[in-house]
Amino acid sequence: MFTGIIEDIGSILSIKKSSGKWEFFIKTALAKAGIREGDSVAIDGVCLTATAITGDGFVADASLETLKVTTLAEKKTGTRVNIERAMGADGRFGGHFVMGHVDCIGTIVDIRKAGDSQRFSVEIPLDFARYIVKKGSIAIDGISLTVNEQRHNIFTVNIIPFTTSKTTIGEKNPGDKVNIETDIIGKYIESFLIKDKNKGVDLDFLYRHGYVKGSNHGNFEDRGHHQ
Repeated sequence: MFTGIIEDIGSILSIKKSSGKWEFFIKTALAKAGIREGDSVAIDGVCLTATAITGDGFVADASLETLKVTTLAEKKTGTRVNIERAMGADGRFGGHFVMGHVDCIGTIVDIRKAGDSQRFSVEIPLDFARYIVKKGSIAIDGISLTVNEQRHNIFTVNIIPFTTSKTTIGEKNPGDKVNIETDIIGKYIESFLIKDKNKGVDLDFLYRHGYVKGSNHGNFEDRGHHQ
């Protein structure tokens, strides 16, 4: 799992393409900070496995499926990318739950000045718009951001100067494609609701999922407020 707090901006030194995968050699200062073979590393928000470590970088393979559903297929030698290592069990949680599993590819449709910051408007496929909520979290190219506004399948985020300086977001232009990962919590909620769509959220639903305790509907207590 990741947090969406980018640790380094790496650069793609080479791409080896084969019929079943692309092999990326990425230069990053994090190679000397503890990345080991087998570690999960997010590259522009895409969780990949470090298959080899060199003095100044690491190698990671991307499958054809990953290339199909992310922007990695558009990368070229010299492209700068956001890098984050998986969060350790003793790490400080600074952003939001980011899994490194890209939901869709978004398109930047507008960039405007907003004081010292920039306001990005991003369009995503309509099927994923239901996971976007105002003031909710979203990851763009692996960066943890807050949704300012949403209209249909277009949402806006505010990019402060610090984020611009520590990530690749400031290099983007209208028309550029970005990896989008929506908040995992919303997807879990939807899954629960779909499974119980015939009954809805009622006392029985709450009882079966552990929100209330009791042996029957007439004898229950709130788990958080015992009296």
